[in-house]
Amino acid sequence: SWTKEHLIPIDPRLPVAREYLLSYLDKWTKAHDNTSVVRFTSLFYNFVWIWGSDERNRNLFSDWASYDFSVSEKALEEFETTYGYSLTAEDFINKGKLQVTHMPPTKAKSDYMKLTNSFVAKLGREMVDIVHSYNKKAYVFYDDSWIGLEPYSPLFKTMNFDGLIKCVFSGFEVRLCSGVEVPCHELRLHPYLFPVGLGGAPTFKEGGSPEKDARRYWISVRRALLHSKIERIGLGGYLHLVEKYPLFVDEIEKITKEFNQIKELTSAEKSVPILNKIAVLHTYGSLRSWTLSGHFHETFMHDLIHINEALSGFPAQVEFINFEEAKKDLSQYSVIINAGASLSAWSGSKAWDDIALVENLRRYVANGGVFIGVNEPSMGTEKGFNFALFDVLGVDEDTGAKVCHGKLTSLHKALFTIPQGAFIKGKEEIFLTDKNAVVVNEKEEIKIVVNEYDKGKGIYLTHFNYTVENTRLLLNILLYAMGKTEATAYICDNKFTECAYFSESKKLAVINNSEEPQSTVILTHQGKVTVDLVAGELKILEDIE
Repeated sequence: SWTKEHLIPIDPRLPVAREYLLSYLDKWTKAHDNTSVVRFTSLFYNFVWIWGSDERNRNLFSDWASYDFSVSEKALEEFETTYGYSLTAEDFINKGKLQVTHMPPTKAKSDYMKLTNSFVAKLGREMVDIVHSYNKKAYVFYDDSWIGLEPYSPLFKTMNFDGLIKCVFSGFEVRLCSGVEVPCHELRLHPYLFPVGLGGAPTFKEGGSPEKDARRYWISVRRALLHSKIERIGLGGYLHLVEKYPLFVDEIEKITKEFNQIKELTSAEKSVPILNKIAVLHTYGSLRSWTLSGHFHETFMHDLIHINEALSGFPAQVEFINFEEAKKDLSQYSVIINAGASLSAWSGSKAWDDIALVENLRRYVANGGVFIGVNEPSMGTEKGFNFALFDVLGVDEDTGAKVCHGKLTSLHKALFTIPQGAFIKGKEEIFLTDKNAVVVNEKEEIKIVVNEYDKGKGIYLTHFNYTVENTRLLLNILLYAMGKTEATAYICDNKFTECAYFSESKKLAVINNSEEPQSTVILTHQGKVTVDLVAGELKILEDIE
C-alpha cells in the first residue's frame, strides 16, 4: 500500500557514489564561472528524524547530533578493519533507547563517531580541493546535516574550509560559530524568508510580523556578538517575500548597521574578560563546545543549554573540558561548572565513579577553585552518597534511601544579590550534608547553597533556566565566586543591560536587552558613567578608560 517515493541515502563510502559526488561537483564548479563561493549545505549525512504513522505520536525520534543515519554495510566493514572488533545492531538500538547524544556514548559509539569523522574529513577535503582548484572559496553550513563534520574536532581544520555559516536563534550559537578555526565566520539570522516559521507561526504571510521577529532574535544574539569575532551576517529563504514588508527591510538595515559597529570593535581586538576563566565540564568536552545537540528550542529541557546561553553574553573566556582532562591540572580555571541530570552526558553518569577524578576536583577546590554544580552534578556512588562531591557542594540528593533520616535545618545568609524576578525551581530531595553550608535563597526550600571547602567553595543550584533575571543571578554568583564585587568595573548595574569594554580603542559598547527604556550605571577606571538607552538600543562610548 506504499504510495510515496522510496527514499534512501546515498552511501558516499561506495566507490560509485564517491565518484559521482566528486565528478558532479567538478562539472558544476567548472560550469559556474560567476560563482565565487561554493556553500556546502551539508556534507554526506542527515541527522536522525524518525516519523511514525500514529497522529498522536508522529515524531518518534530526532537527534541533531546522532550518527545513526550514517550506518551502512561498508561503514561496518571499515569499522571492524580499523578497530579490530565488529559492531552489532544492539550497539545502535540500545534496548530501544537508541544512542541519544544526551547520554554518555559507549566505547563502540565513540569509536564509530571517530571513524565517521575521519571519513568525512578525508572526502570533504577532496571536495574542498576541487572548489579551490577553480579559484573559488568553500564554505560549509553548520546546521541541517553536520554529522561527521564536527567543527571542534581536530580533523575539521584539515578540510581547509574558507568559512563556516551558522544559523542562529541564540547567543550560544554565536560563540559556537566564532570559536571554529576558519578564516570567515557567518551568521544566518532569523527569521528565515519563509511564509511560516519553524513552529508553524506566520512570518511572511498574513498575521506575521517579521520585523518584530528579526529584532527579537537580534537581541538574543547581539549580547554574544560583543565577545565574538564574526565577519558576516546574512538571511536565507525567498527574497521576493520581503517586497510586501518594508518594516522588515528597515529593521534589517538597522541590524546591519549595529552589526557593522560591533564588527569594527571585535575585528580589531577582543573585549576585556572581566571575569576569570571558566570551564564547563561534561562528557564530550571541547567536541561539544557551547552546544548540546541542536538549537535552544530543541534542547531546552537540559539545564546546561540555559547556562551556556547565559554565559554566551558574559565578558569571560569559557572552555569546555571532558572528564579525562578534569583529572589533570585545573589551576587555570577560577570556576568549573557541571550541570545536568544524573545519567546524562552533561552531568557525567559513570564518569563520577572514577576516584581519581573526584579526588582531583577536591584538590582543585581545596586549593582555591570553585565548583558550581547544577541539578544532579557529580552523581556517583561515593561512600554511600549520590553526589560524589557532596562534601564540596555541601548537599546531596535523596533518591529514597533516606526518607526516614533526620536532616540538617537550613542556615540562611545573603552572600550575593538575587535579582527581583529571578526564579530557581526547587527539588524536595536535596538535603544539606555540611552544617556550615549556607542556603542563599530566602525561603526554607533549598535552591542555592554555598559551602566553604578549605580555600575554595562549592556552589549548588537545584536548576537553572535562562531568563534576564536568572542571567544576572548567575553573573552575581560568578562575581562572588571569583572574589569580585557586584560593582566590578565594566559591569552594568541594571540587569536589563550589558556592556563590553575594548581597552585598546578605549570604547565601551552598552546594550539594552529589553523592550523598555533603561538607565544603567557602569564603573570605569575614570569613575561611574550613566548611560540612558531606548528600547533595544546599542550605544558605543568613546575615550573610556
